[in-house]
Amino acid sequence: MYAVMESGGKQYRVAPGDTIRVETIPFEAGETVELGGLLAVAKDDGQVLTGADAANAKLVAQVVGHGRGDKVIVFKFKRKKYYKRTHGHRQNYTELKVSEVSA
Repeated sequence: MYAVMESGGKQYRVAPGDTIRVETIPFEAGETVELGGLLAVAKDDGQVLTGADAANAKLVAQVVGHGRGDKVIVFKFKRKKYYKRTHGHRQNYTELKVSEVSA
């Protein structure tokens, strides 16, 4: 059984036992989070639920921890004008371990 969930404007395909990194959510490490409003749920018998049927499904996950991703360097340069700008960015994330998908 797997589900397609949305978090932070991105979609993730998750199954029980998976560990995923999503945009930061306001829960402490070790807490259990129940996420609803799934986009799609595929059952073991091959049946796929979408739309209003999947919106009633729940995803239970445990917060493993919070962190920051790798640094991404943005470098702007215009030749012959002596224009150079360097900017770095590190995205915050929350790591979740999916324990259960119920339809």
